[in-house]
Amino acid sequence: MQTAEALAKTLKKLGIRYIFGVPSGNWVDYMAAIGAVDGLDFVLVSNEASGAFMADACWRITGTPAACFATFGPGACNLSTGVCCGFLDRSPMIALTDEMSASMLNRTSQMNIDHQTLFRPITKWTTRLSPNNVQETLATAFRIATSEVPGPVHIGLPAGIGTTEAPYEEAYHTGSPGKIPSPDTESLRKMEGLFKESRKPLVALGITATRSSVRNITMAILEKYKIPAIETPMAKGMIPEDHPSYAGVLAHAFSDLVGETHQQADLIVAVGYDPVELNYEEWMPDVPLVHIDTVTADIDTTCHGPVCDVVGNLRSSLERIFNSDCGEKDWDLDELAKRRHRMRERLSPSKDHFGPQMALDLLREMLPSDGIMTCDVGAHLHLIGQHWRTPSPDCQLMTNGGSSMGYAIPAAIAAKLSCPERQVCCVVGDGGFMMMAGELATAVRLGAKVVFVLLSDGNLSLIRIKQQKKGYARYGTALHRDRVDYKSGDSFFGVPIIGARNTEEYKGALTEAFEAEGPVVVEAFVDTGDYDDLILRGNR
Repeated sequence: MQTAEALAKTLKKLGIRYIFGVPSGNWVDYMAAIGAVDGLDFVLVSNEASGAFMADACWRITGTPAACFATFGPGACNLSTGVCCGFLDRSPMIALTDEMSASMLNRTSQMNIDHQTLFRPITKWTTRLSPNNVQETLATAFRIATSEVPGPVHIGLPAGIGTTEAPYEEAYHTGSPGKIPSPDTESLRKMEGLFKESRKPLVALGITATRSSVRNITMAILEKYKIPAIETPMAKGMIPEDHPSYAGVLAHAFSDLVGETHQQADLIVAVGYDPVELNYEEWMPDVPLVHIDTVTADIDTTCHGPVCDVVGNLRSSLERIFNSDCGEKDWDLDELAKRRHRMRERLSPSKDHFGPQMALDLLREMLPSDGIMTCDVGAHLHLIGQHWRTPSPDCQLMTNGGSSMGYAIPAAIAAKLSCPERQVCCVVGDGGFMMMAGELATAVRLGAKVVFVLLSDGNLSLIRIKQQKKGYARYGTALHRDRVDYKSGDSFFGVPIIGARNTEEYKGALTEAFEAEGPVVVEAFVDTGDYDDLILRGNR
C-alpha cells in the first residue's frame, strides 16, 4: 500500500483517535488515507500550537496519546510551542511535520529549516520517516512517547513519499512500554528507616503520581499515620480538599499559609514529585528527602539534607511504607484543619462584590462534580490552583511545567471531543483568549458544547502584580486602549458572547450557557485588583 495508507492504519492500530493540525499540499495524501480509516480523524485547527495542546489534553483525559501535524518552517515553529509544553508537562504525543526531500534537505529553499534540530531538545525522540519502515518507526515512536518519563516524539515526513509504495503487515505487533521495575531492596530499606525515625513526615504529590495509579494507597498511608499532604498544581485532585490530611497546593494563592505546614516537617516523602513544576529548593525545609519516583531527584544537595532516591514502581514503595509498623506520628491535624479553614475563608468571595473569586465559585457550583475545567496561565490560575474543588486530576487541566498561555481553549475542545458525555468549561484571561480566539471557529465546526468563561480585566494581571511587588510602575500590561468604553460583541466566529458585570448577570449568563446546544462565551468583567493580596506570597 502507499506510505500514507500505512501511516494511517498504523496510527489507528496504536489506538490514536485524532490528528490535530493545519494541512499542507504534501499532507493531502495523508488526509485522504486518514479519511478512509474508521475511527481515525484529522481535525483542522486554527493554529498549529493548538493542535499540540489538544493532543496533550487527549492524553490527560483518556490515557491514550493523540497526534498533531504542521507543515514546513513556520508551521513547524508554531507547532513547537505546544510540543514544548507537552514535553515539560510530561504528555506523550506524536508530532508529525512535513520535511524536505533528501535531495532538497540541505538546499536553500522556501520555508526550509532543520526540523530535526528544532524538535530535538523538546521531544524524547525525533526521526524521519522512510516508506520502508513505517510500522517500525511509528511503533518505536509510540513506545518511546509513552514510556517513563512520557513526552512527545517527532517524525518528519519527507515531501513526496505519501504515495510511495510501502510494505505493510496486518499482523505486525506494535508492542507496548515495558513495566516499571520495583525499586532496589537497599533503597526501600533506607526509606523505611527514615520514615520510622521521623516524627513529622509530610507527603508531597506531583505529576508522576497522577499517572501511576497510587491515589488509594497514598490515602491509606495518610490515614494510617495521620500525616499531612501537599500537592503540586498539576497533581490537584489526588487528595480531596476536605480530607483531614489535605494541606494545600504549592506555589499558588496563599502559598505562605501552605508553608506553615510543610515548614514543620522533619522529613519530606515526595511521591511522583517532578521538579518541572517547582524545584525542591523553592519550598523544602532543610530536612531529609525521600524521593519516590521513576527517575532520581533533581535537587541541589549542597543546600539540603540527605536524599534517599527510591526509583521504580511507585506502588511498590508506598506499599512498603503502608505495611511497615511505624506508629502514629506527631502532627496536629486539628491545627491543620484550622489553617485549611482560614485559607478557605480568605479565598471566599465577598457577597457584595463581583470579582474573579465570585466568578470561579459560581462556576464551580454550576459544573457537575465529574465535569472538566481547563484553565489558562495567568493570575486566575493561582486562585484555581488553591481554591477550585477538584474531585480527580482528570477534572481539571492546566499547564504548569510548560506554562504556555493559550492552552485552555484548545484543551477544552479536545476534552469535549474525548469525553462528549461530560460537561466541559474553560476559564481563560483576556490575554490567553486573544492568543487562541480563532479556535472558537473550531469549536463551532465540531459542535463542541463548551462554556468558555472569559475573565476580562483588561490586563496581564500576573505580570502587573510582579511589577508592583518590585516597586515598578504599571507598564506594558494593559490590553485595551480605553477600558471604559470597551463593550462585548454579540458573537465571535458564530459563538454567542454573553457579557456579565455583576453577580446576577453572571448567574444568568452561566445558566444560559450551560443550557445551550453549542459553545458559548461568558465574558465576566472583573476587577484586576482583586488578585493583589491573594497570589505571589512566597512558599514559606
